[in-house]
Amino acid sequence: MLVLLAFIIVFHITSAALLFIATIDNAWWVGEEFFADIWRVCVNNTNCTEINDSYHEYATLQAVQATMILSTILCCIAFLIFVLQLFRLKQGERFVLTSIIQLMSCLCVMIAASIYTDRRKDLHEQNSEFYSLTSEGRYGYAFILAWVAFAFTFISGIMYLILRKRK
Repeated sequence: MLVLLAFIIVFHITSAALLFIATIDNAWWVGEEFFADIWRVCVNNTNCTEINDSYHEYATLQAVQATMILSTILCCIAFLIFVLQLFRLKQGERFVLTSIIQLMSCLCVMIAASIYTDRRKDLHEQNSEFYSLTSEGRYGYAFILAWVAFAFTFISGIMYLILRKRK
């Protein structure tokens, strides 16, 4: 049981780390001489431009930003609630509250990555002043980590739903 508990804790911390990296790092869309994320666009590693309200469809990118931040916060809250429930739950009860919050985190990261996947072409084509070189880009590792974090948070949420507190 102790090994299973250690695995679940490491799995949850890994999920939170993936969410932090995907939210913060500047590699959602990359190319030879540029990289972009949900916060800024950098050309030649030195010329970085913050994405602000002059950005066309800024509200779409704000939705991605907000849901990624919310998913990271919910994942951290789920971990804290898990630790509290670990010491407060009676034997035989399930970690349902932790599971619900972790699955909400999963839903938020799925929404953010889905919006970016769907709207990426429009965002880049309609903001040519920001994305002059980005037509030949590809999805970066932070975008891929967002999808991996989706899978990890989903699996973690299901594990908490199944897990019972045992002695």
